[in-house]
Formats: sequence, structure tokens, C-alpha cells
Amino acid sequence: MSTIYELSSPQAPVVGDLVTFPAVPYPSAAMFASAYAEEVAQAWKTIDLTAYTRRAGVFSCGNGGSASIANHLVCDHVKGVRAKTNFTPRVASLSNNVELLTAIANDLAYEDIFSYQLQSQAQPGDVLIAISSSGRSPNIVKVLRWARENDIRTIAITGFDGGAARETAEIAIHADCGNYGVVEDLHQAIMHALAQYIQQSAMTAEAISESVF
Repeated sequence: MSTIYELSSPQAPVVGDLVTFPAVPYPSAAMFASAYAEEVAQAWKTIDLTAYTRRAGVFSCGNGGSASIANHLVCDHVKGVRAKTNFTPRVASLSNNVELLTAIANDLAYEDIFSYQLQSQAQPGDVLIAISSSGRSPNIVKVLRWARENDIRTIAITGFDGGAARETAEIAIHADCGNYGVVEDLHQAIMHALAQYIQQSAMTAEAISESVF
């Protein structure tokens, strides 16, 4: 993994090339939230926004509550990002087709539900956003590994200790929290921040000031 962006304990160390956040204590929740939002924006910058301008495919996936965030991501990226920009994103969720999911799970294995789809749809240079609170779901870890082996850019959005997903992904945005509700709330906010950051990056200052995000 090349980069890690983390919401963790104060004064977290820097290990090798891994960037941890926060590195110092923050005196107020408002200052911490501002810094955290900046970390999310910086994480997306490392992925290369030309994925949108060159019409690369962006795929999302997750289980349970994370599946709903993966599906919501499609709405905000296809509809929201396109508003007042020249972007026409190619974004799809690997979690939204119950017929396909159950067919793969029944005939192959539940572990294959995401990687099997990605093998049919993705091309080198595409982007995978895998969302997992625990980071340990076998189907999430498997799709991240397949993606990295096949030149797909990978982002993992994780919680708890991040599990194997955090270590496998090229970019990890990690919420170091042991409460599923809180982790999913943070992941939803991260998803919105990514979409709105991408949208405003393609807008003029005037268009931003006249828009409702």
C-alpha cells in the first residue's frame, strides 16, 4: 500500500511511507473536523482526477450498510458530479444487482460476488472504491487483491483496525473507531466529501458560489 489516511489516536506515528492522521491533538471539534476534511481531499488527489476526464470506470462495493453507501456513491457521482461540470462519470456499484449477487453467491461463492463482476467489467486504469467497516470481509479483500494485480487503482474506506482491506488497497481512508454506527456515519460523510470535492474541482469560482452542493 502506498498511502494511508487515518482518523486515529493523537500523536500517531509515521511508519515508513504511511501517513497517519492526526499527528497532534486538536483543541476543538471544529478544528479537527476541518483538518479531517482536508485529509479526505488530499487522499482523493493522490488517485488522479483524470480518471473522470479520460472516462475511466469507477466501481464501488460493500456489504450490508456499506452496500448502501456504495450504491449512494453512484447517485452522487453520476448525478451530483455531473452538475455544472463537463464530467460525465462512468460509475457503477457492484452491490446493487440482487439477481447477479445471488447467482454468483449460489453458483460460485459469496467471496466471489465482487471480483467476478469486476473481472467482466473493469479495464486497467479504472478505479475501485471498496467500503468495509471491519476491512475483513473476504469478498472485499479478494476484489481489492484482484484489482491491484490487474492494474486497477484501489481505495479502501475502512473502520475498526482496517483489517486486510486497509493493507491491500493502494489508498486507505481509515476511521479508527470500534462502533459500526459511527464508522458508517463517517464513511457516508467521506463518500459525500469525495463526490463534492471532485465536482467543485471542475467548476469555476463563480459557478461554485452560485451552486448548492
